[in-house]
Amino acid sequence: MASSIPASARAELASPAATATSVGRSRRTRVLALAGGAFVLLLVVAALAAPAIAPHDPIRQSLRARLAAPTLSAADGKAHVLGTDHLGRDVLSRMVYGARVSLLVGFAAVVVGGLIGATLGIVAGFRGGWTDSTIMTIADAQLAFPFILLAIGIIAVLGPSFPTLIVVIGLSGWVNYARILRSQVLVLRSREFVDAIRALGGSVTRMVSRHILPNVLSSLVVIATLELARAIVLEATLSFLGLGIQPPTPSWGGMVHEGREYLDTAWWISTAPGIVLMVTSIVVSRTGDWLRDLLDPTLRGE
Repeated sequence: MASSIPASARAELASPAATATSVGRSRRTRVLALAGGAFVLLLVVAALAAPAIAPHDPIRQSLRARLAAPTLSAADGKAHVLGTDHLGRDVLSRMVYGARVSLLVGFAAVVVGGLIGATLGIVAGFRGGWTDSTIMTIADAQLAFPFILLAIGIIAVLGPSFPTLIVVIGLSGWVNYARILRSQVLVLRSREFVDAIRALGGSVTRMVSRHILPNVLSSLVVIATLELARAIVLEATLSFLGLGIQPPTPSWGGMVHEGREYLDTAWWISTAPGIVLMVTSIVVSRTGDWLRDLLDPTLRGE
């Protein structure tokens, strides 16, 4: 009986309460996405303004002040709000400067992975045939290969540095871009507007740049946001293992590594950067989920 009712009639019979709930959910998702974006922007500003924000030199050592507990007051007027580490370096200052490392590596790795993955995904989806099979076989092979072994191999040859870390993390993330964009391009290339452009003699370059790419741009933004959280965590993981940024340059993963031996006596050395890393990864990844809900037309009505 219900299936015989036209769609327009069912829309008119829809509950006003359900419509209000959907609008409220959409508004809440938009607010949460803006809040997540504001958090990322705040991190970027803090990283750029680290010399002005950090209360101490992040690499200056003071054995007299080593393993000092967090305090808001000090006899010399230079309090260590989050305490000091085993070398007397201020934990808060190192966390602020560590944000530079995490964000620089994270954003750069997203750009590298996004350019490679988006290009290969669009080419695979648009060309099809052996090109598609070759690219997807390479992607499947990389997914089957443990990332940590790939990272160890590349870093052992090139040495630990910013460019090496960016390349390693970027290469580890291109598969996600390629697989998702390929599936979308496969659908788009069979649409009527693509056939019309091809019939009118439009070039492949114009077809991709003017019509295919704008239709997958929202997905590209969402993937990049999710990959940013993954890149930040991967950078911290490699730094924790000693394969990332080398001392004395501060990084969140390196700080957690340095403080692991003092968890019972100076818990703040590892706990403070660990909490910041956890909150950052959660907020950034959730922002990607909220952006997906906003930009994906199939989810707007849910």
